[in-house]
Amino acid sequence: MNDDRDADRVWKLMEKIGFCMLSTHDGEDIRARPMAAHVDRNEHAIYFLTDANSHKDEDIKRNPNVGLAFADAGDQKYVSLTGHASLSNDRQKVGELWSTPAKAWWDSPDDPTIRVLEVTPKDAQYWDSPGTVVSYVKMLAAGMTDSRPAVGDSAKVKL
Repeated sequence: MNDDRDADRVWKLMEKIGFCMLSTHDGEDIRARPMAAHVDRNEHAIYFLTDANSHKDEDIKRNPNVGLAFADAGDQKYVSLTGHASLSNDRQKVGELWSTPAKAWWDSPDDPTIRVLEVTPKDAQYWDSPGTVVSYVKMLAAGMTDSRPAVGDSAKVKL
């Protein structure tokens, strides 16, 4: 597959899945937490709302290299992405990104502790299988015949 088609697949999968695990560096350790992703291919960015007082924001200030892991286990679709993160207090962007999940953490988009976390992707890898039942049947058949299962597409993509 060519890079443009693979990149399209990555962006579409991230948008479809919508939630990911954001991994940051905490010294020598890696910390991950679930986040609601706002995927914007036109801006070549994945946005998140975050709190100015959160530990992850401190991690990012020390080391802006992050990982995002999107997973839809039910449909056997996954994206793993590396990128560069930055934080801002862009109040207009906060308003644009405000959604129902944000109400679990803040009362309104006017909360002064809300920050925008922007991840600019560097590269990604995706796994996109035809679905759980089909994948399991192919894995079972491969196990019985000593071959490798063909369970979907996978590619590493420069974004």
